[in-house]
Amino acid sequence: MIDGRRSLRIGAMGLGSAMLLGGCSGSGNSGSTGGGPVLSPTVAVTGGASTRLGGTTQFAATVANTNNLSVTWQVNGTTGGSSANGMITSTGTYTAPATLPSPNTVTISAVSAASASAVGTLSEAVWNPVPVVTAAAATQTGTASTVMIDVKGTSFVSGAQIQVGGASVTTTAVSSTELQASVAATTAASLAVDVWNPDPGAAASTVSQVAISVVKVPVAAASRLLDQATFGPTLADIQHVQTVGLDGYLTEQFATPATVLADVPNPQPATCTNVPANCAQSEWWQAALTGQDQLRERVAFALAEMFVISSNSVNGYTITPYQNLLTKDAFGNFSTVMKDVTLSTGMGAYLNMLNSYKPGNGQIANENYSRENMQLFTIGINELNEDGTATLDGSGNMIPAYTQAQVQAFARAYTGWTYATATGGSPTKYPNGTANFDMPMAAVESAHDVTAKVLLNGTTLPANQTAEQDLDGALANLFAHKNVGPFVCKQLIQHLVASNPSGAYVKRVATVFADNGSGVRGDLKAVVYAILMDPEARAGDTNTAAEGGHLREPVLYLANVMRGLGYSNTDPNGYYATLSNYSGNLSEKPYAAGSVFNFFPPSYVIPGTTVNAPEFSLENTASAVLRLTLANSLVYNGISGFTVDLSATSALGIMASKTGNAATDSGNLVDALGTIFMHGQMPTNMRTAIVNHVMTLTNIPQRVRVATYLVITSSGYKVMH
Repeated sequence: MIDGRRSLRIGAMGLGSAMLLGGCSGSGNSGSTGGGPVLSPTVAVTGGASTRLGGTTQFAATVANTNNLSVTWQVNGTTGGSSANGMITSTGTYTAPATLPSPNTVTISAVSAASASAVGTLSEAVWNPVPVVTAAAATQTGTASTVMIDVKGTSFVSGAQIQVGGASVTTTAVSSTELQASVAATTAASLAVDVWNPDPGAAASTVSQVAISVVKVPVAAASRLLDQATFGPTLADIQHVQTVGLDGYLTEQFATPATVLADVPNPQPATCTNVPANCAQSEWWQAALTGQDQLRERVAFALAEMFVISSNSVNGYTITPYQNLLTKDAFGNFSTVMKDVTLSTGMGAYLNMLNSYKPGNGQIANENYSRENMQLFTIGINELNEDGTATLDGSGNMIPAYTQAQVQAFARAYTGWTYATATGGSPTKYPNGTANFDMPMAAVESAHDVTAKVLLNGTTLPANQTAEQDLDGALANLFAHKNVGPFVCKQLIQHLVASNPSGAYVKRVATVFADNGSGVRGDLKAVVYAILMDPEARAGDTNTAAEGGHLREPVLYLANVMRGLGYSNTDPNGYYATLSNYSGNLSEKPYAAGSVFNFFPPSYVIPGTTVNAPEFSLENTASAVLRLTLANSLVYNGISGFTVDLSATSALGIMASKTGNAATDSGNLVDALGTIFMHGQMPTNMRTAIVNHVMTLTNIPQRVRVATYLVITSSGYKVMH
């Protein structure tokens, strides 16, 4: 039997419940679904406890006690977040800021749309990113006791450390994308390298096994030597010199056979436009750009600018034989150069020793070669000290090195020479009307002056000597003169290393000219080695503030850029002489000087200064603008008959886009260009300016072209240091 009082209570509760539900029937936002009290909305936030810089974390909000499940997301109370503390989307995706906030925790909040007082929160730690290594190198230079480690990548933060074998080493931050460290040399072939970012959220990159590369010289030394000793460094050549060392490279080059230019065809092919000199220039350019005997070619070029002949005045057929004799003699003895040049038909025709007849009937021997051989080729116009400075008399005046009477005496010593026969012998008549450009001139004794001749330093050539005896005696007299060493060596230094060498530099090299260490005078191989390895030449390898260098003359500028960028010939006939059109716009074509004084005189001083800088005689407002035009043609593939790949898939293009990070990629691109063209010594402010500009260019080929243009038009490149 049911208790009556209990039944009444149950009935009353049922009635009350029915009333409560009825009272809530108009609300869909909050309340109780049962018979309890009305409940307010609540929000609970869930998600990861930490987010790394630049990373994202997805958060979720669970809303209770309401049918309205919408929320507004906030970071530290700011809807949508901020750049300082991170951003959050309307769907709860949080992106950490670029730099750590202080403190490094933020509050993620979800605010109920049903009730602003319903807020769920979660504390989120912001951590440093995980570093990423994209490239690493370990280099031991020579017998150094340390190995230099260079690591490039992304997400390197302040305090990031290179780790070797899991242990942190003292690290230098070059930039936000490059770290360097040095460790003790080891017998191991490789090192286990990673990068560790510190707390908060300390983390390391993946470990890379980095092979230790043993190089004998650093990039700067290798690149600078190549700039002085070749027609332009390439990345491959720089790496090779680093491996074999400066001495090793010079030894290789001294042993490399000469590139022999082919004779100009007769008749000339149509590609030469019936101008023999064009064919000769084509041969010259090809050897300069592609010849393996780069040092020999560069020294021969210097000799050609000292012993000048020009296709403006002589038959172009003489050019290739003349160039071939200079390359053959480049590492021989200077006395051999003197004789071979004297007897060449190119020089004979240019300075009128060819067919110079003995005096008689009121005529005198032609004095042109006699004078220029002394003034420009061997001793100069004044007596010199061993350091190349002028010797002065007691009154402080310069002392002439020769007299007009001696000019005439040498001129008579050089008479009787004409074209050789087809087999190289002496012709039966004088002059020989049949030109032979490939053979040295031959003597016809009946055309030679046989009187006695008083030369330099009281030397007398006796009467009744043959043309051969007089010529040998005259050249020996010049070769023995004290001026020859300083006069010749200073010009070789100017062409190869520095426009304004110190007197001490000249003297050191002139001393080698006088005696190569084995009692031999005039050994050009020893002289060239002494020039390139002199402390003054090598000072810039380690000291970027070292004085020295010279303006890149037009031919060297063009050749250097083309070799550095990897230009290739596309002319169907393998024709190279179109390059002369481009260097010619800057007043220089191979073997086409306006006079025997070359394109620029060795004694030229920049106006308003005391700086001896020969190549600057070609530099003016017009040529400066024209050089910019040439640079534009070079980077935009505008050199007729040649091509270069600067596309997105080229080596430079890949470097300019490899990681997808514009700053990193632009930095790597500029560093590569700096290695090729500026010895890896590009000034920091210049690098920063170029990187900041080209990183804004999203078109990768354009990024490469603009960066290259800015480097090769800079004063730091135009003037080789």
